[in-house]
Amino acid sequence: MLRDKPVIKPVNEPARPLLPIWGALVAAAVSGPVMDAGFPDRGWWPLTFVGIAFVLVALVGRRPRAALLVGFVAGLAFYLVHIDWASLFLGPVPMTALSVLESMFVALGAMLISIAYRWFPVVWSSRLARFGLLPIIVAGIWTCREAVDSTWPYGGFSWGRASESQSQSPFAHLFSWLGISGVTFVMVALVALVVELVRARELKRLGRATLAVSAVAVVLAVPAFPVVTHGTTTVAAVQGDGPAGYFDKHNYGDLLAAQYNATRPLFGKRVDMVIWPEGASDIDPLESADAAAVFDEVSTQMHAPLIAGTITHRGSKYYNTSLLWEAGKGAVDYYDKKHPVPFGEYVPDRAFWRPFAPGLIDLIGREYTPGTTDTVFNVNGVVAGIDICFDITDDTVMRDSIDSGAQILIAQTNNADFGHTDESVQQLAIARIRAMELGRTLVNNSTVGTSAIIAPDGSTIDQLKTFVPAAMVDRVPLSSTITAAALLGQGIELFVSLLGLGGLLVVVIMGKRAQRNTPPKADASGGV
Repeated sequence: MLRDKPVIKPVNEPARPLLPIWGALVAAAVSGPVMDAGFPDRGWWPLTFVGIAFVLVALVGRRPRAALLVGFVAGLAFYLVHIDWASLFLGPVPMTALSVLESMFVALGAMLISIAYRWFPVVWSSRLARFGLLPIIVAGIWTCREAVDSTWPYGGFSWGRASESQSQSPFAHLFSWLGISGVTFVMVALVALVVELVRARELKRLGRATLAVSAVAVVLAVPAFPVVTHGTTTVAAVQGDGPAGYFDKHNYGDLLAAQYNATRPLFGKRVDMVIWPEGASDIDPLESADAAAVFDEVSTQMHAPLIAGTITHRGSKYYNTSLLWEAGKGAVDYYDKKHPVPFGEYVPDRAFWRPFAPGLIDLIGREYTPGTTDTVFNVNGVVAGIDICFDITDDTVMRDSIDSGAQILIAQTNNADFGHTDESVQQLAIARIRAMELGRTLVNNSTVGTSAIIAPDGSTIDQLKTFVPAAMVDRVPLSSTITAAALLGQGIELFVSLLGLGGLLVVVIMGKRAQRNTPPKADASGGV
C-alpha cells in the first residue's frame, strides 16, 4: 500500500524590488531635496514624509550591496542641500566631507532596512505582521541609525534628524511625549505603513485609504503633555549684531562694544536677568578690568545679573564659557560648553587629520576643551538651564538641565559664520522642539539672529529680525513639570532601536532557517 507523501507548506520567497536599480537611484537622489524642503527655511513639513517614502520604496526588495549604494545616494542628496550653510564658513571641501561621512551612516541604515524588507515575507505573511510589525522594525532601524549618528564619532552630528522638520507641524505636540527620536520613529512607521498599504494588492483602494487615515488620526488625537506653569520672570535678551564671524574684520573689543551699545537703550528697565549670546564679549572680564567694568555697569543699570558668553582659559586650556555676573561680585557662576564642535572649535586627533588638509586644519588654532560644569545657574532664585550653540542638539545636555531643576532654558549662540543661510532658522526649529519636549520657556539668543523666545507650548513669545542690533524684553512663564519626554526620552530611543534591531535579527535567522528547510521545486513530471 502506497502512503501519501507528506504535504510540505511552501515558503514565501524574499521580496522583490519595486523599482529597477536605476529607478531606485533616481528616487534616492530626489529624496534628499524633497526631505530638506520639509525643514526651515521652506518649512513644508509634509515633504519630509514624502522624502522618507522615496527612500523606503527604493529599498524594498533591494539586496544589501545595492541598498548601500541607494542609501549613500539618498544621504548625500540630503546633506549636500541641508547643510550647504557649512560651506560659507570653511568652504565646500569640509562641508562635502561631512556630508560624505553622514551619508555612510545613512547607507548602513539603508542596508539593514533593505534586509528587513527582503526577508520579512519569508517569515511572516499575515496582514497583522505586514501592517503592524514590519513598519515598527523599519522605523526602529531608521531611529537607531539617527541615534548612533548623533553621538559617534566625536560626539556625533545630530543635525537633520527627520523629526527636526516638524517643529511647527500638527505632529509637534508629540515631542513632549516622545522626544526627538520618538517622533522620528512615529514618522517613519507611518510612512512604512502607507508603503505597505499601497503594496497590498488584496486590499481595495478605499480600505487602504481608511487604514492610513485612521493611523494618522490616532497619532494626531494624542494631546500634548500637560505643562503647569508657576510664576514668571522678566528677561532682557540682547542681540548686538557685532562682527562675530570667524573671518570678520574687527578690532579688539568690538564685540563687547556692540553688545553694550545694543543694551544701553534698556538701562533703567526692571528685569530679572539680562542675557547676552555666545561670544558676546571678545574680552574676558575675568582677566580685563575694563571688560569687568562694562559687565558691572550693565548689571548695575539693569538691576539684574548678566548672563554673557566669552572665551576663558584656565591653565593651558581654553573654554567657550557663559558667565553669570553680578555687579560688585563679578562672576558668581559659570558654564563651559560641553559639546564643542569638532573641526570647528577643536580638531580631534589633529596629527591624523592634518595631512589630509593642512591649510584647513591649521585655521583652527585654538582648541576648546569640553566643559565639566553643571548646566544651570541660580539667577535670583530662578534656576536657568544654560546651553551654548551646538549643545541644543545634544539630548543629554538638555535633559541634564531639567534633571538639575531648570525652570527656564537659555540657548546662547553665534550664527554669524553662516550669514543669511538656513542655519539659524534650522537651529531655532531645534530650540522650539526643545521647548515643547522639555516643557520650558526657551530663550534662543544669537549674536546676529535668529533670536527668539519660545513658550513651553512651542508658540513664539517674541522674535528679532536678523542682522540688526535689538533686544527682547518679556515676562515669561516658569515651569517645573517633568514631561514624559524628559523622563523617558533616552529610554524611548533605546527601546525603539532595540525593537528595530531585534526584529531584524529574528527576521534574518528565521528567514534563513525557512529557506534551508524548503525542498527543491518539483518539475512538471514530478521529478526534481
